[in-house]
Amino acid sequence: MSRLNYHHLHYFWRVATLGNLTEAARQLHVSQSALSAQIRALEESMETKLFERSGRRLVLTATGQRVLGYANDIFSRGEELESLLRHGVEPEYQQLRIGVLSTMSRNFIEGFIAPLINQPKVRFSLHARGMANLLNGLANHQFDLILTNSNVTADDQDTLWQSQLLARQPLAVVGPKGQKPTTSFPEGFAGKRWVLPTTRTELRTAFDGFCSRWNYEPDVQAEADDMAMLRLLARDTGALTVLPPVVVKDEIARGTLQEFMTLPNVYESFYAVTVKRQFISPIVTELLAQHSG
Repeated sequence: MSRLNYHHLHYFWRVATLGNLTEAARQLHVSQSALSAQIRALEESMETKLFERSGRRLVLTATGQRVLGYANDIFSRGEELESLLRHGVEPEYQQLRIGVLSTMSRNFIEGFIAPLINQPKVRFSLHARGMANLLNGLANHQFDLILTNSNVTADDQDTLWQSQLLARQPLAVVGPKGQKPTTSFPEGFAGKRWVLPTTRTELRTAFDGFCSRWNYEPDVQAEADDMAMLRLLARDTGALTVLPPVVVKDEIARGTLQEFMTLPNVYESFYAVTVKRQFISPIVTELLAQHSG
């Protein structure tokens, strides 16, 4: 395979970024035909299509989207290097884009980003999405990393992902302060109302298995697959719930809720996922190092 022609890649980057061949040709001081020829040469060397025509517009293919993500990294870093060499000026700040699973605990996310808060040269943005959207965004370099409570296995997407376990939180039964049963499970929990994760979640599956072993049938008043909503329901309904205590740490600290019991050998795991074989910014490396082990 021939070596990548960065001149051609730069032309592709400008067209893809501007979204207009005419404007890109004007800014690059070349003719449209010459610019089109450069992009065709890049496509031929890569043996793939980067653009498709939609009427008079050029639209990036799925491969083109991924190539654009790499090009963004390459040329933004190149501009930083040029500035440093010419003027001795380092970038004013590092930008970190974090995708988070929309159903995750906000308290855990806040704890993860806490090391960034007081770093004056770091700016970060948080984007809550579904899992498929997060992985697509990561593949297309819209995110530097994503946070999820669902592991991404090595077989997914041709081992594109690299997953790091950040924490394991025990699963607990939580309820109103002062109403902890005086007898053990299941006798002390007879007649209790519950608000639970939905049946599609790993947490609910674990809790249902626990109840089945004790021949206990919970009276389920409501279900939610969002940790923030479970937190509100547990706080406001007086019902019991099952979740990692980190989700309701503020309510426990204020004395609104109380941990009744911990489920044996049941945990929720939290992961950070990045793309393999991609330049990882120093701030991401530092952040993950603080949460390792």
